[in-house]
Amino acid sequence: MDTSVSRPELLLVADAVSREKGIDREEVLEAMEQAIQKAGRAKYGHEKDIRATIDRRSGEVRLSRWTEVVDQVENEDAQIALSIARKFRPEIQAGEYLIDPLPPIDFGRIAAQTAKQVIVQRVREYERKRQYNEFKDRVGEIVNGTVKRTEYGNLLVEIGSAEALLRRDELIPRETFRNSDRVRAYIYDVRDEPRGPQIFLSRTHPAFLAKLFAQEVPEIYDGIIEIKAVARDPGSRAKMAVISRDASIDPVGACVGMRGSRVQAVVAELQGEKIDIIPWSPQAATFVVNALAPAEVSKVVMDEEAGRVEVVVPDDQLSLAIGRRGQNVRLASQLTRWDIDILTEAEESERRQEEFRRRSNQFVEALDVDDVIAGLLVTEGYHSIEELAFADPDELVGIEGFDESVVQELVQRAEGHLVRQEEKLDERRQELGVTDDIANMGVFTNQMLVTLGEKGVKTLDDLGDLAGDELVEILGADAIEEDAANEIIMAARAHWFDGEEGATPSSTPEGGAGV
Repeated sequence: MDTSVSRPELLLVADAVSREKGIDREEVLEAMEQAIQKAGRAKYGHEKDIRATIDRRSGEVRLSRWTEVVDQVENEDAQIALSIARKFRPEIQAGEYLIDPLPPIDFGRIAAQTAKQVIVQRVREYERKRQYNEFKDRVGEIVNGTVKRTEYGNLLVEIGSAEALLRRDELIPRETFRNSDRVRAYIYDVRDEPRGPQIFLSRTHPAFLAKLFAQEVPEIYDGIIEIKAVARDPGSRAKMAVISRDASIDPVGACVGMRGSRVQAVVAELQGEKIDIIPWSPQAATFVVNALAPAEVSKVVMDEEAGRVEVVVPDDQLSLAIGRRGQNVRLASQLTRWDIDILTEAEESERRQEEFRRRSNQFVEALDVDDVIAGLLVTEGYHSIEELAFADPDELVGIEGFDESVVQELVQRAEGHLVRQEEKLDERRQELGVTDDIANMGVFTNQMLVTLGEKGVKTLDDLGDLAGDELVEILGADAIEEDAANEIIMAARAHWFDGEEGATPSSTPEGGAGV
């Protein structure tokens, strides 16, 4: 019995779909085989292992049932015992298959429709896979596309055979596109989602500006000039920091171009967005000064631990440094990755005077000295009573107007003040009820003990009930680290276990195990 049917039209259809969709012919034929298999299982039983093959040359379709040969049958529909299988094929082994040809099926209307759905679905999956593989490595590229349609302000852009999404918030403000308009955008993400690969475009991404300059400036493309950082307020203003690997090439001038031709080409693409090109510097202070251009800067004070920088500008430069609605300082902060505080010279002078007065008053009140001596101490860099108490006497003698007797007296008064402060804190600790057991641990200052008492931690049991992060939260991360806090808490819990080791042996029979 002939169990095959020749369908050369299947090969013609596969070739046509392959050309139209840009999918491999083999993948289309595999989809057809799956469709025929599905129709075969619908006729002969879904529990059966029905397989279809299409001859790649003649288009001949063969349908067959595969039965696995096993030692012990668990599924009678898809398996057969080895002893029975050897009646048909004496040489067969367990793990092999008995293959029974089946007569060709006549596709009815429903079966044909089902097969068509399977083929369409598989072709769509192959198409999505191909698109994802094509674009997954293109993140970071600029592409040109055509606006296909608009949905709620979002643009669906046709890029070759693929469709990408340009969301409304990724468009430069006030720019509009109509269907069939050409658009240039930056691929910032490609995701493989169940509904197909999603390609996301942007015209507001900082890297879009950098890529546009790379297209306009050959030195950037060749790697002679490097774009170190970009900050944008899309459609309004942008700042770009550049550095040259060749000392003979001016990076700013190269990006601007002859009579501004290069930068103007980028500005035109970005709907008139003003671009400040500044030289990058490895020195943070210099970079911050450059980033605040065109404003002039008088002084820069860096706080590296806090990641903040204080910038002092002349009074007439304040509005320029801040910019309209804070735009200039905001972009400079984004560009440099520093939090920038802007002060005028008058504000900085007033603050410095206030700081001087505060520190001077501290010495006057604590040491009972006049304003002149207090002012000299502050001027020489002594900011606290502790610094003075532990200062090198030789350094103090070097201050104009100070002799050994004066220095000795000042140090004694500073030490006496600290002693009195500690006594007051100790009294406060006792008033709060913080026990001597905690104080005698030798790990807390009197100020810490007072803080613990105010938070209700007064005994070793209270301390032992805390977790390490809770103790850090009470005392502050600057005062104690979490590892040290955990060690202190374990030490506070030690008395909970006192006597356990001694009690256990007496209550345990000889040779027994203690708990």
